Amino acid sequence: MTTRHFSDAELAAQPVAYWTGVAHETLVAYVRAQLAELGLTQPQYWILRNLSKNDLSPDGRGMTVPELQRAMSTYLRREDDLTAAAEALLERAWLTRDDEARLWITETGDDARAAVKRHAPAVRDRIHRGIDDADHLTAMKVLQQMIRNTGGTAD
Repeated sequence: MTTRHFSDAELAAQPVAYWTGVAHETLVAYVRAQLAELGLTQPQYWILRNLSKNDLSPDGRGMTVPELQRAMSTYLRREDDLTAAAEALLERAWLTRDDEARLWITETGDDARAAVKRHAPAVRDRIHRGIDDADHLTAMKVLQQMIRNTGGTAD
């Protein structure tokens, strides 16, 4: 397979929606592959993070699967099955479920979440290889402005 190298003029004329889509799919696949090597799916990791008082949960309160789906609505993919992901975590004893169908992270689950999270800097470093922080910041600002220019919210 040959890689096409565009001139600056050709690249500037390329449709940003195409390239952001390619970037999104490639980066998600990479992150998911890294998590799979650690024995987790990305939805499983998100569940652990959303239930941990040491991560995204402000209070460590249990949540039902529908509550988790609402909490993750901006980043879940169509193919993500939180019910199946939660069941796998229950089987590992990384979660428990109470009588109200709320899922709670266990100490073992929180330890696993923390262990996986320690790999995040290496994953970020690989993704950002050859890109300095100033260029990354410029790219983020440009994308946010394009979102605002087209009626979106760049929060």
